[in-house]
Amino acid sequence: MIYRSRAPLRIGLAGGGTDVSPFSDRYGGFILNATLNLYAFASIIPRNDNKIIIHAVDRQERYELESTDFLEITGQLDLQRGIYNRIVKEFTQKPLSFELTTYMDVPSGSGLGSSSTLVVAIIGAFVEWLKLPLGEYDIAQLAYSIEREDLGMAGGKQDQYAATFGGINFMEFHQDNKVIVNPLRIKSEFLNELEFHLLLYYTKTSRESAKIIEEQSQNVQNNEQIVLEATQNLKKQASLMKEALLKGEFSKIGEILDFGWQNKKRMASKISNPKIDTIYEKAIKAGATGGKISGAGGGGFMIFYCPNNTRYQVMEVLNSLGGYMQRYNFIEKGITTWTSK
Repeated sequence: MIYRSRAPLRIGLAGGGTDVSPFSDRYGGFILNATLNLYAFASIIPRNDNKIIIHAVDRQERYELESTDFLEITGQLDLQRGIYNRIVKEFTQKPLSFELTTYMDVPSGSGLGSSSTLVVAIIGAFVEWLKLPLGEYDIAQLAYSIEREDLGMAGGKQDQYAATFGGINFMEFHQDNKVIVNPLRIKSEFLNELEFHLLLYYTKTSRESAKIIEEQSQNVQNNEQIVLEATQNLKKQASLMKEALLKGEFSKIGEILDFGWQNKKRMASKISNPKIDTIYEKAIKAGATGGKISGAGGGGFMIFYCPNNTRYQVMEVLNSLGGYMQRYNFIEKGITTWTSK
């Protein structure tokens, strides 16, 4: 038997960074994001030879290990190792023998929540195999705990919940660590219009989001007023975006994106750079009314809102800058698991 799982990647539309500690712990955060038909995949084949094989196909990495109740964190596929360690500790209390194969539709460090989405997908494969009694909130919280607590990786909370729940969601992050996922009931014609106007562009650069997030968190910790004000504005942006989408007020979306981007850049020094600034400026000049980096910043994917039929001019300009346009559709379904014979 093969136990499989897939979880969708996401784009952040508004509020990015307000889900990161310590800001979310002090003030609470709002995020609006949407999942795409781009995925992280995980497959588990049980073995009976006391071996663990971890194979990340897209990274061209493969490791064969002895089955034990704890895998050392070595810098080599640590997400996979950390998930295994928590599964054994919390659920099986004994070593497992299996082959785990993973794959992602986009490069790591792309800004679409790839690391956290991969964690959710792998947990889903274990849930399918071991019949673990975990609901959506349980899976998302477990993924967050493994990344942020067990492995000490800097980051926010939105990606785990987006990958698990799927859809377009307004997420609330409260000071008591409570998370509430509010699915938005957006009319289908509004979603079609948003897909048409919103371009997804890969800059062909990746970044180490942890360093950017660590600086952002430190700035909040130090009570840097410019950063605190910018982050509060991003929280406001999420509410503005929610209202615009629900009402179909598309003329406001580019402006709301630009408002968020101008504030996002104030949160940490490496969120933008000359290349990103050039791409943004040329897209605006070609007809886009707003946009942003997807994720922590520094590289990866960008999104641009192009009203009327300006998408075609913007696409032409962006394609000349060394990256590529990524086709996508919004999807409602979050993590999906199944068994194959």
